Amino acid sequence: MNELVFEETPRLPVRDPAGHKGTFGSVLVVGGCAHAPRTMLGGAMLAARAALRAGAGRVIAAVPAPLAGDALVILPEATVVALPCDASGELNASGAAEAIDAALREATAIVVGPALGRSAAAEQVVMRLVALGERPLVIDADAIRAFAAHQDAARDLRGTVVFTPHPGEADALADALSLDIDAAERATRPAAAMALAQRLGAVVALKGHGTVTSDGLRAWRCAHGGAALATGGSGDVLAGVVAAMFAQFGRSMGAGALAALAVEVHARAGDLWAARHGDGGALAREIADLVPDAMMEMRRA
Repeated sequence: MNELVFEETPRLPVRDPAGHKGTFGSVLVVGGCAHAPRTMLGGAMLAARAALRAGAGRVIAAVPAPLAGDALVILPEATVVALPCDASGELNASGAAEAIDAALREATAIVVGPALGRSAAAEQVVMRLVALGERPLVIDADAIRAFAAHQDAARDLRGTVVFTPHPGEADALADALSLDIDAAERATRPAAAMALAQRLGAVVALKGHGTVTSDGLRAWRCAHGGAALATGGSGDVLAGVVAAMFAQFGRSMGAGALAALAVEVHARAGDLWAARHGDGGALAREIADLVPDAMMEMRRA
């Protein structure tokens, strides 16, 4: 097999100086979990925060109703959609679908999975978004596990989809697809990302040191980022940045290049944090808040 040649990361497009928030798109983040054994909200709101920091004009956070008030406190700049739940806090699948459908009418790109938790209803929400294919869709975190657990899930993929797995989530996808890959070793990660992307018919950003992005035909390896990014919530931040790139620049370049560009932005934000503080102790929200600085540096280069 020939050695894989990596593509150069594309340049970050210039924003329209006369643009308004509608110009730069709306990102819908579907996540959060209000039922046992763990209540989770941070991942969804980190993705939402990152989408705004990466330049999306607006963010809509669709979270379980018991967490909607907290979501507004965490990120008052977001519009919050309360997803109906039962008495235990688990999503009501049909009610959640109806609420998400209404929000989709205003969305340019979607993130599903951060802090979503695992339940039958959550899986139904994920697979419905997968099957709709109406907007670019970023599948992250718990949504990757839900997708991998669904029988023959790949045949339901529609439209533009980006998966953002870490090696363990990549293994779950590989098992579901009967692929024999090694997503952990640096030497084999490019082939693993390429194989997953080809089998899924989607873009895969295989996270880790030297994140590899592939659309099944081409591959990009990120030379930036380091141990500072090894912190809880960092992946949620990346998912939000990916969606923001699609919301703003989806007509200017292909899906693989856009995802690779988002990976570069996220990694450079980590580099900025490390240059000031060292290689440990970062909070994911601090990485998100450095995204504008990273983008400014990239545009100046």
